[in-house]
Amino acid sequence: MERLPCLPFRDAVMQLGLAIPLAFAVLVGVLGGHLVMPGAIELLAIGLLVVLAGRRWRLAVVLCVAALVAGQLWMVRAGELAPGLTRQDLRLEGRLVSMSRDARLARLVMDVAHCRPLEEALPDCDSLGRVRLSFFGAPPMVPGERWRLTARLRPPSGFANPGTFDYRGWLWREGIQASGYVRREPPPHRLALAPFSLRQRALAFLDEQALAPRHQRWLAALTLGASERLESRDWDLLNASGATHLMVISGLHVGLVAAFALWLARGVAWVVSPGAWRLAVWPWWLAGVAAVAYASLAGLEPPALRAMIMAVVGLWVASGRHAPGRWQAWWLALALVLLVDPLSAWRPGLWLSFAAVALLILIWQGRAQPRGVSGWLWALCRTQLLLAPFMAAAVLLAFDRLAPAAPLVNLVAVPLVSSLLVPLGLLGWLTAWLPGLSALCWALFGLLADILMWLLELVAGWLPLWRPSPLQVVPLGLALGLAALLWVLPGLVPRLRLVGTGVLLVVPFGLVTSSPVPAEGVLRVRVHDVGQGQLVELRTIGYRALYDSGPRFGSGFMPLGSLWPPGQHFDDVLISHADQDHAGGLPALREQHRVGRFLVPPDEPLEVPAQPCIAGREWQRDGVTFRLLWPPAESGELSSNDRSCVLLASVGDQHLLITGDAGRDVERRLLAELPAPVTLLVAGHHGSTTSSGLLLVRHLTPRHVVFSAGRYNPFGHPASPVVRHFRDVGSCLWSTAQDGAVTLWLGGHAQRTVHTERPAAWRRGGVGGGCLGLESPL
Repeated sequence: MERLPCLPFRDAVMQLGLAIPLAFAVLVGVLGGHLVMPGAIELLAIGLLVVLAGRRWRLAVVLCVAALVAGQLWMVRAGELAPGLTRQDLRLEGRLVSMSRDARLARLVMDVAHCRPLEEALPDCDSLGRVRLSFFGAPPMVPGERWRLTARLRPPSGFANPGTFDYRGWLWREGIQASGYVRREPPPHRLALAPFSLRQRALAFLDEQALAPRHQRWLAALTLGASERLESRDWDLLNASGATHLMVISGLHVGLVAAFALWLARGVAWVVSPGAWRLAVWPWWLAGVAAVAYASLAGLEPPALRAMIMAVVGLWVASGRHAPGRWQAWWLALALVLLVDPLSAWRPGLWLSFAAVALLILIWQGRAQPRGVSGWLWALCRTQLLLAPFMAAAVLLAFDRLAPAAPLVNLVAVPLVSSLLVPLGLLGWLTAWLPGLSALCWALFGLLADILMWLLELVAGWLPLWRPSPLQVVPLGLALGLAALLWVLPGLVPRLRLVGTGVLLVVPFGLVTSSPVPAEGVLRVRVHDVGQGQLVELRTIGYRALYDSGPRFGSGFMPLGSLWPPGQHFDDVLISHADQDHAGGLPALREQHRVGRFLVPPDEPLEVPAQPCIAGREWQRDGVTFRLLWPPAESGELSSNDRSCVLLASVGDQHLLITGDAGRDVERRLLAELPAPVTLLVAGHHGSTTSSGLLLVRHLTPRHVVFSAGRYNPFGHPASPVVRHFRDVGSCLWSTAQDGAVTLWLGGHAQRTVHTERPAAWRRGGVGGGCLGLESPL
């Protein structure tokens, strides 16, 4: 058998091209920037010197690109606010990037140019680059202006609960290195007005037009990328119908502008040089300039930037002049997007858009161009039908939701938006100097937008948004994605596609039929991470209860509203007392969920139909006994904290005790009724020194103690003396501030460990068997 000659390394690289090595280098840089290890910079420098000494210029370029990407990510991470500056008064000077208002509350994003603490002894914060601020009663402020503000900040953080939005991850991918609020004293000072912005002028012009508010919002979002103008009801409708991607400046919008510019320029080229118009290069350049200009007009936000790069690369491929192949262009576009904006690697939109383009390449690869209207219609329907399940799988894996109506909606919405809505909206802008024609274009836009909204509402009501349980997300997402690939990949026989699809869609349902609820005779206790407040979920195989409803913040946000999808049923809800950090989530609970019974201490001013939470009340569910130990029926002389409901739940010889904010006097009066030892104690008053007295701690000797406290809270919870008391009796200590939601199971035969949503490296091994780590205030 004849041996094939081996290609030298250099020839192989030449055949491979630069796109894939460049993309590989960028991905290595993203990984290196994420996995920061000691000595990484020195190791990279030594490797670069070795490569340069060996004159491997291509490899040197690859290393430099990886170092550039990793360096950008390292700078973002290194610029995060130091914990020592938490809640200190800091003087910030910088430019406003964006601003949104909700009643009296304004939310600002600022690029910081200068930062210094007002207190001289504190370290500087000049490395801080971008912050997110809340500002109550803010004066008129416009993006682009430079301001001097005094703010109190905290490092990027968020709640960590099962299956909920990762706010900390969102702050990271947006490049925000601290968040906080603006102080009213000293008052903020405007340093410079915003420079001229065509986008802001366009939005101001749009506000002056006689359009319906909803038409204005959708026109701003579809043509200028001003998605911040959409209201929550708009987003709810788009999410429920699977049409969210239509409301961002994506490849669809930028591609339409580039295609129109190319069509117009090639028409001019045909008129100017009829014999050589096909060879003219300048129309392609003009289309690229149009794509860049439109993306810049839309603010060059990440979706617009990504769409611009992909459109320019796509124009290069379509021009056919020394252009790379489709897959080379795909890798090149991915490399350029990540090189310009490495943080986009953490944005699901990046991978959704590139996955969609890759699938389109596979769908159209090797197929002849359709002929006639019917041929194009069938090709577009086939493309959408093949694309829909794959994109549904991607959305399910990225956002934990599935819009069953999406395939049907997109068959109509995508052509309607791309062929009519966006062109009419853009034509209205191009003819703004002719008010009559512009008003006609926008009136037609509004009419079609109303039809689209009616269609979305109709289909979303028929097939509502589905939020599967966390156990269902991954298997169902993978099954949908693999089934879609079976129908997209060329060369597979129909029988294999049908059988494979059936297996992929049946097997995952068998894997996810098990319910996440505990087994018979087991109580699952989950102390949710809700900041400086308390919310404990108790669940058996057939019973579900809440102890407290979490806080309500000054902005109106209630963490309870983000923990579960609407429509949950709770058999019992115990509200320990009326303080906002314990009862603040009641509005979200009443509006979104169903409650069988409220239990509230007597004389507490809570506007819910409730039964009294008094000592002696007892009930049993699924082998678990629940008993109220406090307060007494006559408790009018007690403070609100000392009227807190005290709950004891028992499964055999394992016990859970929750004392709310009851003080040490109440604890001493209950000692005779408390079993010992206790398996799990939710520390009283978030770990304050007013609770968890030494007598109680020594009597209970709890195996596990959970402090429900806010990260960087101003009260120093849990207090150092309280922490030491529990450590002295050998308790395992957990805090929602550091560990996120803490889950523990009582009962059953299996030995279960504590599960935390935010695992910490310092808990692995060490003193106390890996569960002791709290020593000083948070």
